[in-house]
Amino acid sequence: MDCAKVYLSVMLRVADTLAPAQKSKRHPWFSAFFAFGATMCALTVVLILFPGSAFDSLWRLNPEARVAFQSSGNWSLLLMLTVGTACLFAAIGLWRGKSWGSQLALTILSINIIGDLINALFRHDYRALIGLPVGAAMIFLLVRSGDSSKGFRTHTKGG
Repeated sequence: MDCAKVYLSVMLRVADTLAPAQKSKRHPWFSAFFAFGATMCALTVVLILFPGSAFDSLWRLNPEARVAFQSSGNWSLLLMLTVGTACLFAAIGLWRGKSWGSQLALTILSINIIGDLINALFRHDYRALIGLPVGAAMIFLLVRSGDSSKGFRTHTKGG
């Protein structure tokens, strides 16, 4: 457990060092969503690195994913590490109310929507279409909360 605490404290310091100190509205629910995403990526990395382990039965939830990750080789590991790290940073930024956290979350959600469209159009996996309204709603809520905190007003000359 000590390694996890040290890792998290290092990640928090790195996040604060790399990003400007702009404040935004805190988003604990969105933060939890992205923390869950980071956790699932970490679990997937464990499943990829240790095939045949006790966790292997989890592949029954999505056997197609197992085949896809195995066929991608080490690229799948790199992808999951990248996505997991992005989700972790988004969760941290959203929890702390940093504007870079909201921007990163919007970027991740936008990329996810594009991926869902590609899956639906080219792989004919129409289950991916459920991600479109969900992702759009999350983007809408993040953008709207950011605009309302800034006062979204227009100023005119002379009045």
